[in-house]
Amino acid sequence: MAGYKRPDGRAADALRTVTLTRSYLKYPEGSCQIEMGDTRVICTASVETGVPKWMEGAGAGWVTAEYAMLPRATEERTSRSGRRPLPDSRALEIQRLVGRALRAVTDLDSFGDHRIVIDCDVVQADGGTRTAAITGGFAALYDALLKTNIRDSNGNVPLREGLAAVSVGIVNGEQLLDLCYVEDSRADVDMNVAATESGRVVEVQATGESRPFGVKELESLVELALQGTNLLNRLVKQLFERDLEVIRTD
Repeated sequence: MAGYKRPDGRAADALRTVTLTRSYLKYPEGSCQIEMGDTRVICTASVETGVPKWMEGAGAGWVTAEYAMLPRATEERTSRSGRRPLPDSRALEIQRLVGRALRAVTDLDSFGDHRIVIDCDVVQADGGTRTAAITGGFAALYDALLKTNIRDSNGNVPLREGLAAVSVGIVNGEQLLDLCYVEDSRADVDMNVAATESGRVVEVQATGESRPFGVKELESLVELALQGTNLLNRLVKQLFERDLEVIRTD
């Protein structure tokens, strides 16, 4: 345990280098490229008029998400989703996760007749793509709300608080923050945690990959994840409060 050395030399409780690039693309109302180590995800927010039919007349807007991985985001090429005989169940599961997480911190009643679609496209994958999509998706959503001047009754951006996500896991008996692919692929326990800037948990996905785990381990992993989400939430907040184009951790 104590002798385990991470592939990139990080401490067990350290994030990979994180870079957020705001307004990354020209055409979307909001966008952000997030880099976490060698993982890169481009997130866009498209503001559309109208809501899903089942929401018509409810007096609220909607936020939803889509997720995809480019064919050469990984070492071997994968087929584009449109060419596969069956839907990509992994992508569907992840985009539902991203949409749920974003709606949890959004004041939909202040949207009026608007639907915002968050597209998360993985251009390079080295672990933690779904958690990067949540953090980058939140930044893209924030960017879009500022640019389109969607506000609540008090004139504020209709976001209750910041949102970020990170992976944690147990590898070789040691609890690690922000797993890269090599660590994720050999983890005994794998977990993804989305949490707000106040430290409240939005979602936890946890799996005993090779063994069951106890409640104390679960609690300890969540606490470790919150260290990471707190740092990420502060980073996103600084990006917007300082009106920066790019922000990066050291």
